[in-house]
Amino acid sequence: MRNFLTIVLVLTFVSAGFCADRLPTSTTITAKPAEDSGFSWPYYLYIPLTAEEKAAAGDILHLLISTNNTGRTTDDYIEHETAAMKLISMVATPGYNLGCPCLVPVFPRPATQDSIYTHALDRDCLTTGVDGLERLDLQLIAMIEDARSRLKDRGWKVSHKVLIAGFSASGMFANRFTVLHPDHVLAAAVGAPGGWPIAPVKQWQGHALPYPVGVDDLSALAGQDFKEKAYREVPHFFFMGGKDENDSVVFRDGYREMDQALVLDLFGETPRERWYIAEKIYEFMGARAEFRLYPDAGHEISERMNEDMSRFFMKVLAESTGKP
Repeated sequence: MRNFLTIVLVLTFVSAGFCADRLPTSTTITAKPAEDSGFSWPYYLYIPLTAEEKAAAGDILHLLISTNNTGRTTDDYIEHETAAMKLISMVATPGYNLGCPCLVPVFPRPATQDSIYTHALDRDCLTTGVDGLERLDLQLIAMIEDARSRLKDRGWKVSHKVLIAGFSASGMFANRFTVLHPDHVLAAAVGAPGGWPIAPVKQWQGHALPYPVGVDDLSALAGQDFKEKAYREVPHFFFMGGKDENDSVVFRDGYREMDQALVLDLFGETPRERWYIAEKIYEFMGARAEFRLYPDAGHEISERMNEDMSRFFMKVLAESTGKP
């Protein structure tokens, strides 16, 4: 029997306009890995009352996924766990408003393996043989299936497609996970993805684009080719502050030197300059992608960004009503 701890959170969000007699009381399950679970780390599953209400009405539920990000490497696992718990409290509001159970993994980013940018799902994540860090994208899918099983045991209908959202490194993870597994994603919201949203094309202007610049060598890295048709069907909302200068492209833990040179030469010196070119690339390949730049914002999630992201997901869910 899998060991898990159930805790009850009572969260009050005055700013979200909840009535006093309708607080978003919820259950959060900490699910730990078992020998045959397919994942090596725990995850948190937040279940808001609104999800229970939708399930009772016979609606199909979609999980909302957001991956943890400590912002630095550390061998102190507690820091990663704390970051994941904090993220659960942050996604509680959108999860409640959308009626979606929320899943947050506790993926570590160890200092002893600092070249593997786990929280951004970098190239090393697809090639490493380090026990527990290999193929975190597949581990997340196993967590999703485990969570679906738990909810289906309650008699609930749960789609195999998820909503995924992230900002900064976790935005990179959301962006790249969707490229790798578009058939598992209903919609993706990607905030400030480290200076470059992965290009969903194999080449640009005669240059091959290796992962994570593009998708040219996915077959060799991940054992599967880019599923272009499925990817074009996934709605995307990309957002970034106009004053955001956070740029992972110039750091070796996220990009190889050759990849950095490729990005700078083809797409520009700054995240803002590249933003408009990335938008053109997504438009060129026929993706359902909206790019939004917020002129006065830096590397942050502003209230306006949150509102627009919520509207994006609500629209997607409304359009998918009745679809598995």
